Parts: sequence; C-alpha cells; structure tokens
Amino acid sequence: MKIKTINALLPLLLLAAMVSIVSARQTPRHPDSLRPPNIVIIFMDDLGYGDLASYGATQYHTPNLDRLAGEGMRFTHFYAAQAVCSASRAALLTGCYSNRVGISGALGPTSEIGLNPAETTIAEALKSRGYRTAAVGKWHVGHHLPFLPLQQGFDEYLGLPWSNDMTPFYYDGKRTFPEGQERRKNYPELPLIKGNKKIRELTTLSDQAELTTLYTETAVDFIERNREHPFFLYLAHSMPHVPLAVSSKFKGRSEQGLYGDVLMEIDWSVGEIVKTLEKLELSNETLIIFTSDNGPWLNFGDHAGSAGGLREGKGTSFEGGQRVPCIMRWPDVIPAATVCEKLASAIDILPTVIDISGAEQPENKIDGVNILPLLRGDREANPRDHFYYYYGKNNLEAVRRGQWKLVLPHSYRSYEGVIPGRNGMPGKYARGKTELRLYDLRRDPGERYDMSGTYPEVVDELLGLAAQARADLGDDLTGHAGSNRRPAGKVAQNTTKQE
Repeated sequence: MKIKTINALLPLLLLAAMVSIVSARQTPRHPDSLRPPNIVIIFMDDLGYGDLASYGATQYHTPNLDRLAGEGMRFTHFYAAQAVCSASRAALLTGCYSNRVGISGALGPTSEIGLNPAETTIAEALKSRGYRTAAVGKWHVGHHLPFLPLQQGFDEYLGLPWSNDMTPFYYDGKRTFPEGQERRKNYPELPLIKGNKKIRELTTLSDQAELTTLYTETAVDFIERNREHPFFLYLAHSMPHVPLAVSSKFKGRSEQGLYGDVLMEIDWSVGEIVKTLEKLELSNETLIIFTSDNGPWLNFGDHAGSAGGLREGKGTSFEGGQRVPCIMRWPDVIPAATVCEKLASAIDILPTVIDISGAEQPENKIDGVNILPLLRGDREANPRDHFYYYYGKNNLEAVRRGQWKLVLPHSYRSYEGVIPGRNGMPGKYARGKTELRLYDLRRDPGERYDMSGTYPEVVDELLGLAAQARADLGDDLTGHAGSNRRPAGKVAQNTTKQE
C-alpha cells in the first residue's frame, strides 16, 4: 500500500522538484551573490511625460511598455537632470548634476569638449564588478576619441556621436536652410560609429529610418553573447528626436501619424529586449530602466510629444521640460504594478546600481542618491530630499522639496502663445520671463498659481536650499561661481580626434 502511495505521489514530487529548480534558477541575484544582476537602461530622446499609454497617451499603442509598467514600478515624479541632450546624458552617466562635471547644452560637431575621462561612469563602476558593457545608440557627450564610449568604460559601441538633426540637411530632408540655420550646411554627414571608427554615413531620412531596428538588433546580439556574464546595456535611442523616421514595419500603423508610428516601433524594440531576456531565462536577474533625457520639443507640433498637461517642454526648467516618464522592472525585487510618487532623478541611477552590484562609489563627489529602498517598495523611504533645476551653463532656475517648487527669477525660451510647426517643420519660439514663484505641485502640476504670498515660510526654506546650491555648484544668474565644479574634458592640440 505504501509503495502504491509513493508511486502515485511520484509525479507530484518530481513536479515540485522541477518548480524548485526553476525558482532557484530565476531567483534575482543580489550584491552579495556570485553574479550581480544585469542592468539595462533604455534612454529615450525628447520623450514627453504624456507619451506612453500608461501615462495617458492616445491614438497609438505601447503594449510592451504597458506590460513593463504592469510588472514593475511607474514613477510619477522622476526628473532628467537638465532639459537638454548632452547635459542630461552626462548627468545620467556620472550621477552628477551636469554643471558639476562641466557639460551643458547640446554638444555639436564643432565642439572641442566632452565628458572628462577622469569622471567615473556607470560603465566604469560596473566593469570593476566584472560586467560586460555596451553602449548602443546616441552618445552625445563628446565625439572626439578621448570621450567616446570605449574610453568611458564600455567594451562595445555602435551609434551616433550626436543628435540626428545635426546634419547637412534640414528637417524636411532637403539641403537648403532657412535664415539663421545656414551653419548646418557645414556640418559633416551623420556618422555611424562602431567602436572608435566611423563605418558609415547616414545621408538621408531613409537612412535614419533604419536606426531603431539597427540599435535593437545590436542590443539583442550583445545580450545573447553575454548571457553567461553580468552585463550592462545602455541603449540610447535617437528617436523620437526630430527628424522623425520609422521603418516600413511601423510606417502608417498609428492613428497619430509619424510620431505615433515611431513610438510604436520604440515599444516593439522594448519588447524585443524583454523577449530576449525571457528566452535566455535572465528576466528575474535583470533590472530594466526605461526613461527619457528630457521633455518634448513642443514647437515641432505633430512631430513632437506630449508633456501630459505639465507646463512647457524641452529647454525649460518647468515641469514639462524635466519631469519624464520612468518605468523600472526587476521581478521579485520591485513589486509589480506599483506607482512611486516619491522624488527621484536620473542622477540617482548610478549610486543605485552601484549598490545593487556591490561596486565602489566614485571618489569624486556625486549628487545622486541610492533609491533602492523605493524599488523594494518601502513606502516610508524618501532618499531624495530635494532637487535643483539647472539650465544653460550654470543657471539655477528652480528648487524643489516635497510638494513645493520655488521658481527663481529668470528668462526662458517658451512654447506658449505661438503656433507650433507641422509635418516635421519647427514653429517659432516665444520668450518668457518669471519672477519668484512658489508652486504646489501636488495640487498644481501645471505651475499656474503662485502661492509665495500664502506660504512665505516655504519660500524662505527653499531659498535656503538655493543658497546651498550656489555655494556648492554656483549660479550664473546671481554671479556665484561655486566651489565644487569640475571641468569637462577638452581636446588637446596633439590629441587624435575621431575621424
């Protein structure tokens, strides 16, 4: 009788053993384990706060990103460090406000500076823990040889050295330029770089239509080749920065036109990354971070994204310029289908993944904080106390703590009161000027109602934070140099440049 019972239970015992083995294999690895978790950062270009279905987008579908949000954490108060390309990317890679490391604006083909090799990047920190590292896509923190990814901690690189609009043709693909844009005719053809060498020139919008697929295939190949090692993949898409271009797979697929088509292809790209991780049984030991470098370039109208009701867009320190979508997934660590309303920023990614991987913190001062408690779902955690909104070379334009944002007096480029462009052509900018204003972002995310007269004590508190920032990082608007800024890297006369 006992033998019969055992025989009857044997299939169940075998099944339980198999489940146990699979569970053990898929248990996420932590810093004290033999192999730290993989890190995948997917960094978008000019994606607005309202550009994903999970953040309110309509007329196109992002099912893979919806799934990522459903299986992970969606941040509602996540900030790019600055509302412009190069500054934002330098900040992400170093965990510093970009003015601390000497990078501002959008570096162009004639720039002689780049991210200083003396700075510690995410890639360099993770390599010390045995990670294989790859950068795929837009780089934009220095195109000369000393500043390219292979000299900044990455084992592999394929992508563009700067934005896809820095070309000798205009947004319509023609090689004629309106008044004020003639300098662009002297730009080199857009170079596609592999490693340290240019391997191709992209001379048409049709060439650019290949980019999302090319980046995706390169990223998938990197993951497949490094399945047995911890890896760091930095996938920085060139889209949806204008000029927009999409492959034939997605052209005409959305109800929103070309912008929606581009976002659907980006969503497909995310799906390919997730599918590859699942196929290789790496999902549970991989942290995926999806976010954007800044908000939407609104004067491009139907070729621009949505700030989701936030004020202004790219190139401003209002919420539409710097508050961006962010989704993170790490099964069994990040609680599924959660929303984080705490303050966080792209500068927090470096110290967080360093803690996760067990790597050493940089010797130089950084500005990021470890947000791992937020990822674990600790509702009492509040690692980021405040945030500084810098723009330009070194302009301190706002300070935030908790629900309160103090906008400091400054002039700014504005999208309000002017008609945006259409079909890929830009509209005009307006100019705005603001005095000291206090906004309650919990009740007024559109930054319309000044509360400074009602809460003078909050104004004083935030002015105190601004004074600390000026002593540390400086502020060109008030003539403060700051005591803890570091220089960008500069090309020496005898230094080999990237050809």
